Amino acid sequence: MKDNFDVAAYVAARQQMINEALAAELDKAAQAAPPGEGTERLLAAMRYSLLAGGKRLRPLLLLATVESIGEKREDELAGYLPFACGLEMLHTYSLIHDDLPAMDDDDLRRGRPSCHKAFDEATAILAGDALLTHCFFCLLSTPGSSAVQVLQAAQYFAWKAGLGGMVSGQALDLAAEGQPLELPELRKIHANKTGALLEAAVVCGGRLVGSSGPQQLALQGFGRQFGIAFQIADDILDVVGDESKLGKPVGSDAENDKVTYVSLLGMDGAKQAAVEAMAAAQNALLLLGEQGWLLAALADYFCQRDN
Repeated sequence: MKDNFDVAAYVAARQQMINEALAAELDKAAQAAPPGEGTERLLAAMRYSLLAGGKRLRPLLLLATVESIGEKREDELAGYLPFACGLEMLHTYSLIHDDLPAMDDDDLRRGRPSCHKAFDEATAILAGDALLTHCFFCLLSTPGSSAVQVLQAAQYFAWKAGLGGMVSGQALDLAAEGQPLELPELRKIHANKTGALLEAAVVCGGRLVGSSGPQQLALQGFGRQFGIAFQIADDILDVVGDESKLGKPVGSDAENDKVTYVSLLGMDGAKQAAVEAMAAAQNALLLLGEQGWLLAALADYFCQRDN
């Protein structure tokens, strides 16, 4: 890590940048959308979920990779914000749909009622659909990279967000409900459901700035291992976290009889597994040399979080 680098201040600054960009993207979309009461309700539900806060981890990782691999200055990041916003829109759509009664049936998200509770199920489904599709409008409107780079990054993200990653992970998770799981099966679920988008964030950031083949492999390895560590940290927080900071009830995994790293390995075993995954993530970054320090700092910061 660079001497005197304030990770928390960096994260806060990038979160503000991303939040302002997300609000601006929704404002532009609202101006162009067909007028009417239904559209207004749809946009309100989209705003409710997208602007509810959160870590903004996926767009943050993308921007950090652009800064590191592309050696971009802060004032050059505006050209990559549409892609970053697209990542957060897709993540938010997945949370809206995940909370639905047919999926995880969660009433709370980020400390307030889930989208389908604040509005209704049909509006929540449509809000998720709209964020999913508008995600790709944003990705393909990224001015900071060449058309070929944007296309390659968007194609990779589309695969990791769907059958090649997150959606398949959700399907595996649903199929595993109530079933005994071994560690390899649990890893496969979370490598797709959680890890795929984290991996995609750094790989797409690299593709947008023309990263080399070895750099892509390093980013993939980092993203994969960081995804494991991040999920284990999440499982630990579900047991020992502070509900006021988490924005959701502690113990929901046990209450829903979900298999987690903690339930399989015990608390000490889960903590050790997180340490090992973080070590593997940091080792992958060694291939990037000096360009890896920012991602390493962010990985440490988010895996030691309390929310």
